[in-house]
Amino acid sequence: MSSPHRVLIVDDSAVVRQALSEILSSDPELEIMGTAGDPFVAAERIRRERPDVITLDVEMPRMDGVTFLQKLMSQHPIPVVMCSTLVGANTETLAEALAAGAVDVICKPRHDVRGFIEESRIRICDAVKAAARARLSRLRPPPSPSRPMASAVASATASAAPTRPLRPARSSMVQTTQKVIAVGASTGGTEAIRFFLENMPSAAPPIMIVQHMPEQFTAAFARRLDGLCAISVQEAKDGERLLAGHAYIAPGNQHMLLKRSGAVYGVELREGPLVSRHRPSVDVLFRSVARWAGKNAVGVIMTGMGADGAKGMLEMREAGAVTLGQDEATSVVYGMPKEALKIGAVEREMPLSRLPEAALIEAGEGAVAKG
Repeated sequence: MSSPHRVLIVDDSAVVRQALSEILSSDPELEIMGTAGDPFVAAERIRRERPDVITLDVEMPRMDGVTFLQKLMSQHPIPVVMCSTLVGANTETLAEALAAGAVDVICKPRHDVRGFIEESRIRICDAVKAAARARLSRLRPPPSPSRPMASAVASATASAAPTRPLRPARSSMVQTTQKVIAVGASTGGTEAIRFFLENMPSAAPPIMIVQHMPEQFTAAFARRLDGLCAISVQEAKDGERLLAGHAYIAPGNQHMLLKRSGAVYGVELREGPLVSRHRPSVDVLFRSVARWAGKNAVGVIMTGMGADGAKGMLEMREAGAVTLGQDEATSVVYGMPKEALKIGAVEREMPLSRLPEAALIEAGEGAVAKG
């Protein structure tokens, strides 16, 4: 077994430092290198000994977490997981932290809700392990394509010729004019999704997205993207109808499913247990898309640790959907796409820079937003 990932915990609360230490120490793949009550103590500790990953509080005395993160990324890049209560203005601050180079966001552990402790342990340990394996150089997506639209589409079409699905589409799934793009991501996915959506035209097919992140933060994430993209981006609401030119992000702590009434697609949100160690789960979304959209769907699986989405994407491919995966060279963590490729769920794998074009071409749109 390889050596455990060494973690430095930075938080001004002694209670939180103790709780995080207990949670992370319960995983044999993690080791607590030390703790620090503020960024200045942390900086001194890092000068003496370099951790593999840092958990960093947002609000601390003497220097806030985002400022420390920015200094750290410019001087001594180390994978950082932001830790917050995710209340009030903190949700917007955490969006800034991810843009500044944080790998992921976790909620501070709580002990006041029955059943929360074990779920919290799973989520926190998985996020920290994924961050420790992250390739920081790939957190920044490539710039938006600058090629003319026509040549970009022609090139993508020529280099990404479709292959036959594993099995014929289910007979119950008839072809309609409505297409759906379903996207799943985890570690490193926030910036990958930003790139993907920034390259979508205003009339793109509806896009459903599961990005592993805590509740409350997904609304701030959607607002940030909505201000950057030609399409409308929002946190999904139960029962709403899917519209062209809109992207729907699954709320943290709720599973999101596609539902269908006649030729009309809509959103269904559900509570329930973790699926593939997550809620929301990519597998849950992809399975519902396989059932209700079949050959009318395009599936995209992006960077992230673990196997969430692999089995659901296989069901999509078997139902006749086109399935695309992000390649290893551009993934911050090549886990989810790798597992999906391994079981035959990914029809074609490609760099992040080509995913928006390919998804649009397969959905019959044939153009990217920016060129």
